[in-house]
Amino acid sequence: MTRGTTLRLYNTLTRTKDTFEPIDAADVRMYVCGPTVYDYAHIGNARPVIVFDVLFRLLRHLYGADHVRYVRNITDVDDKINDRAARDFPDLPLNDAIRRVTESTAAQFHADVKALGCLPPTVEPRATEHIAKMREMIELLKERGFAYEAEGHVLFSPAAMNAANGALPRYGALANRSLDEMIAGARVDVAPYKKDATDFVLWKPSKEGEPGWPSPCGIAGLGRPGWHIECSAMSWAHFGEVFDIHGGGIDLVFPHHENELAQSTCAFGQGVMANVWMHNGFLQVEGQKMSKSLGNFVTIRELLTGWKGRAFSGSALRLSMLQSHYRQPIDWTQDRLQSAQAEIENWAVEIAGYQKSGWPSVSVQEAVEPLVYALSDDLNTPAALARMRSDFADAGTLRALRVRKLALQLEWLGILDERQANIYGSSLGGWNLQALDLAKNKDLIDTAQVAMCNQDEVLFKLVQEGLQERGIEAAARDGKFLTLSKAEEGDDRVASLITARLEARRSKNFAESDRIRDELAAMGILLKDAKDPVTGEPVTTWDVKR
Repeated sequence: MTRGTTLRLYNTLTRTKDTFEPIDAADVRMYVCGPTVYDYAHIGNARPVIVFDVLFRLLRHLYGADHVRYVRNITDVDDKINDRAARDFPDLPLNDAIRRVTESTAAQFHADVKALGCLPPTVEPRATEHIAKMREMIELLKERGFAYEAEGHVLFSPAAMNAANGALPRYGALANRSLDEMIAGARVDVAPYKKDATDFVLWKPSKEGEPGWPSPCGIAGLGRPGWHIECSAMSWAHFGEVFDIHGGGIDLVFPHHENELAQSTCAFGQGVMANVWMHNGFLQVEGQKMSKSLGNFVTIRELLTGWKGRAFSGSALRLSMLQSHYRQPIDWTQDRLQSAQAEIENWAVEIAGYQKSGWPSVSVQEAVEPLVYALSDDLNTPAALARMRSDFADAGTLRALRVRKLALQLEWLGILDERQANIYGSSLGGWNLQALDLAKNKDLIDTAQVAMCNQDEVLFKLVQEGLQERGIEAAARDGKFLTLSKAEEGDDRVASLITARLEARRSKNFAESDRIRDELAAMGILLKDAKDPVTGEPVTTWDVKR
């Protein structure tokens, strides 16, 4: 560990902020609950991904990259996945349809979090790859008297856990609630085969057509795991009975993490599952809880390709998220994003300018030391950003040195690397004129497909001519600069995609319909769906996004 640095983290289980002492400093282990892959990840999903990516980076810095393991799972067996698969691929066998949904959605998730500057976890296990481990744990729980069979189900008994002697924690300790409080505050699944209302499912029989695996405990027929046992089994498979840090959103404290803790400690007779439990706070959108019914449900993909008439960079999304302490709530607003985007562009202009004139020699260790100090106090990202801004604002003869440190700090935090800094250009808010003048920078064209700028006729003409050398059609509307498709494809390409999308909708292939819609959105095309007033058939018109 870096000498002289003390990492202190807030533990949800103990409700105290304590010095972090890993079980093995040569093998620091962190498990974070990942996505259920049935749809695009929303901005609330992005918060734990970004928060624990920063913690991963900090741990790697303190203990060494080869001595930290980060596991973030993928849940690929779930009722929502089954429903999506049946809806989108009605002509396929359900298991094949599920694989299509989970593979495409997982790929979308990976692309989105990569755009947010997140490192890949060390391991990303899938639930379906750990069914045998789940069965093994369920059988351990039954043997030890904490689980029972009922009508093809296996259920966990919190009452049995609390009645046991020894080092086991009390069920409800993580959520800091009694059994009665948990019953009153949760929508408990009432079933006649349950002994108590708080008993929860470890395994359940599969219905006809649902995915299924051989059941544990000698139960006849196929079944599938409950949600909570999945993470207990996957963390056990990769980390053993006890590990260092378990993370996730605060919405997972109860019942998911409470039940994980119960399963793992009872299966192995341990007093803890993870030594530290960390949870990020809630996220609202424009002052309201995010909800599809309120029309404020925002996906990461929408923010990257166009939200309320503007596309934002992954760098801006990440910076906006890190400006609040991870345990505090966030109000996600367009003003907040626009401010972050403007700051990113200002930094990038400075960095790109000094890159051309040559950098002074600065080590990463020296540059990030003040950030490490701030982050070591319970991952205090606002303090780290404040220190970075303060150092950067101190102009003078050491300006080049300060800009170089800023560049190293932004890259270390995952906000902006030097290649991205070259993409952002002065008044074009996302375009580097020198690179576009040659129009041979493929990374630039691919990364900045949609950019906003103050319309300037001379600058626009330069950019437009540069893009046309690569066969890219450009358009300027209402102060926005958009690249559309290749010029030779033009309107014909848009028309063919719209026709294909209409066919997909008629055949109820909604996944393909959504994919085509997203492809058109990335080209800067706004679709307007309606019905023909005479025939009632669906029709679609389009325009360039304004």
